[in-house]
Amino acid sequence: MKHLLVGLDRLDDFDDIIDVRSPLEYADDHIPGALNAPVFSNEERALVGTRYREAPFEATRLGAAIAARNIARHLDTTFAARPQGWRPLIYCWRGGKRSGSMTVMFNMIGWRARQLDGGYKTYRRATLDILDTLPTALRFVVLTGPTGSGKTRLLNALAQAGAQTLDLEALAAHRGSLLGAWPGQAQPTQKRFDTLLAARLRELDAARPVFVEAESRKIGAVALPATLLEAVHRGACVAVTASREDRAVFLRQDYAQLFDDPAGLKSQLLRLVGLHSRDTVAGWLRMIDEGRRDDLARALIDQHYDPAYARSSQAHFTRLPQALPVVFRPNDADVVAQARALLAALA
Repeated sequence: MKHLLVGLDRLDDFDDIIDVRSPLEYADDHIPGALNAPVFSNEERALVGTRYREAPFEATRLGAAIAARNIARHLDTTFAARPQGWRPLIYCWRGGKRSGSMTVMFNMIGWRARQLDGGYKTYRRATLDILDTLPTALRFVVLTGPTGSGKTRLLNALAQAGAQTLDLEALAAHRGSLLGAWPGQAQPTQKRFDTLLAARLRELDAARPVFVEAESRKIGAVALPATLLEAVHRGACVAVTASREDRAVFLRQDYAQLFDDPAGLKSQLLRLVGLHSRDTVAGWLRMIDEGRRDDLARALIDQHYDPAYARSSQAHFTRLPQALPVVFRPNDADVVAQARALLAALA
């Protein structure tokens, strides 16, 4: 079997990467592009694991029978059309029996299958190593400024203008603010976010600046790696501002789906009782009932977002005193032209 093992440096050598772990393990995180073909279902994995603690031999026999049936089903369905010269790379949690059984069977058929040495566990360790080391080689330009000033829209415009960007909120599926949850979309798990972030970091050119939005240590439920935060905090800064009216219009547009769900919006605002008085929050809820979206956006800017921004420590951005000030008009049609002007000012 040892001749069938390959390392992480060979990922690009294969036609497909096959993750044979259970659907729950796969959903928690997986190698980018990997196809899930479980050797055990979630329930089967739990059953074999419980049985193993009581009777290892019987559990192993049971597991082999289940694995054989599931591999046969995948051969009849998922992999039925694969050609004779197909080269799949197969992995499980740590390169054990699940991936080993499928690798042996595939090679008996005539496919040139290989097993990832160390499995997902080795991939996870490599991901954490990348997150711990790669950010130090990158040169960041940080967009700072209060909520509603359109920093994410400016970041996207910079990408359209040809700049190199790192959109952490897109990777985290969260805007990072009070109402930052994306309607109808759950955030990735921490492991999945780490994998997506590591993949994006590997794509970046260290010879070019990387534009990134200023974020807290956590974006919603996921945390940024310490090394990345430290590198961002050392970056050059752009202080983004927008008029109060532009910010209110921007928030109303950006949070349109939230405003369309009054009950959900009320539920989120009620969580702020304690940080704000009951009377203040009650006033926001009345604006929702009365359909006063513009007034609510302005009230959140004046009563929540700006005071919170003023309280937040900006000291960790060491180059903030030298920040380039930029007045951004996030609702205008020329946002890409505004981004190009910013790039020219930084050149």
